Amino acid sequence: MRRAETWSELRLCPSPGVSVAVSPQVSVLSLLVDAVAARRRGLPERWRRRIRESVGAEGRQACRPLGAPGHSVAPDTIVPLPPVADASVESQIAWLLDMRPDALLDDMEQAYGPERVPEHWRLAAERPRRWLNGYASAVSDVWSAVRPLWERAQPLLDREVERVGTAVVRGALDALLGTLSERIRYAEGSLLMSDQEPARYDLGRRRLVLVPMLSGPDATILNLDLPGYVWIAYPLPRADAVWLGADPARRGADELASMLGPARAGLLSSLVRPATMGQLATLAGTVPSAITYHCDRLEAAGLIRRERRGREVWILRTRRGHEIIDLFSR
Repeated sequence: MRRAETWSELRLCPSPGVSVAVSPQVSVLSLLVDAVAARRRGLPERWRRRIRESVGAEGRQACRPLGAPGHSVAPDTIVPLPPVADASVESQIAWLLDMRPDALLDDMEQAYGPERVPEHWRLAAERPRRWLNGYASAVSDVWSAVRPLWERAQPLLDREVERVGTAVVRGALDALLGTLSERIRYAEGSLLMSDQEPARYDLGRRRLVLVPMLSGPDATILNLDLPGYVWIAYPLPRADAVWLGADPARRGADELASMLGPARAGLLSSLVRPATMGQLATLAGTVPSAITYHCDRLEAAGLIRRERRGREVWILRTRRGHEIIDLFSR
């Protein structure tokens, strides 16, 4: 029988402070959980296998607690430097290697209380130095395997930072929060997040930090009990284009062409600034009569409008046309 899904709740204040952070370490953690700890979150099988095979035996051993069935709470040490800081993966690795073993034990006590450490973390508690070294090794191995992909994903990350910022400025936070992940829901002033060990939290005056991840589509990582802020990591939109090796911009153009047809999609995309029928025909390499036909269809759909300027008719994108182009550029 399938276990019913459970949800943690984060109650938001009326006008929460929201920011976005880009943290490669959080993405590395997500990939470790998916590929090495075997808690599948939708990575393409080719990359799951490649990442798993890149990690040595000590690293795989250290990652086992992260995939324990029925558990989601883990020590903060798995992300040693907060994602709100501009910290490289290399600095995270150095922090792990320099960390005192008793600091890991203190972290476990903070996560689980003064009682006995959960069974799946027992080996790490008994040999903390070995666990820290093994986990640092796993992080290093995965980062070496996926760093080129992270660099390829930079345009998507930049676009996501812009998307979040625009939503915050325009007062569209509720709409934004409803699009982060299928495992995150927004309703009546609260965020509900799929969680195997659910709890309730109040954001209060803390800041909400959103962290897009290069990950499988079902991955989420949360830290909701920090004093000054909470952070929620979610799948980077359109990350499948990175995993599959496709160019994100080309993929967007293909999807737009699939919806409008290649000729009209090309026409709408070319209208970065107003143009005459003759200019559009030259750009498209066709005759003005063909352009007129396609413009009629785009105008009927509310994506362009005509404007007479003297003897010439100029074609401009409407607001809806700009929104369509923006949608397929994300």
